[in-house]
Amino acid sequence: MHPRLTVVSHPLVQHKLTLMRRRETSTGEFRRLAREVALLMAYEVTRDLRLEQVPVETPLEPMMAPALAGKKLCIVSILRAGAGLAEGMLDLVPSARVGHIGLYRDPATLVPVEYYLKLPEDVAERPVILVDPMLATGHSAAAAVGRLKMAGCQDLRFACLLAAPEGLEVLAEAHPDVEVFTCAVDRELDEHAYIRPGLGDAGDRLFGTK
Repeated sequence: MHPRLTVVSHPLVQHKLTLMRRRETSTGEFRRLAREVALLMAYEVTRDLRLEQVPVETPLEPMMAPALAGKKLCIVSILRAGAGLAEGMLDLVPSARVGHIGLYRDPATLVPVEYYLKLPEDVAERPVILVDPMLATGHSAAAAVGRLKMAGCQDLRFACLLAAPEGLEVLAEAHPDVEVFTCAVDRELDEHAYIRPGLGDAGDRLFGTK
């Protein structure tokens, strides 16, 4: 397991995840549920963002009130399936900046290959949430975190719908300092590196490509 793992056990999250697992859930419903779960996860992932006191004028009098401190949050999605979670988090924090990392898993070696990277210029100054629906082998997540660290990011969190024990171990070995948030830790990976019992291929189910 990962030393900084949080399983988001909120009843609504668990209920919606169960609906996503069902084979008969349609593409449109799966996409809507992913967005809703991501919004609820964002509440947990952002729980410790820094606050500062700022002056405001209420309709009755001036006061000092808490507001987010420092640079706005950045949400980075691992393409393609990460986009489904990023949209839900943006519903909660619409002012967040957005980055993308394109990775695909070599079918023979299972090693991640980077094909696209676009980040805000000042990403190193922002708290970053990296999102991908599935933490399976953990290699893509570890590579993406490493790439963000190369860009200077220090305040990093990783969020996924499902994790496998094998992926958590890989991520823990590579990046034990990064907080990991997931809705469930499933039993294992199969011989094709799919999470079991899982919910199928998240990208295909999000975009109706299979």
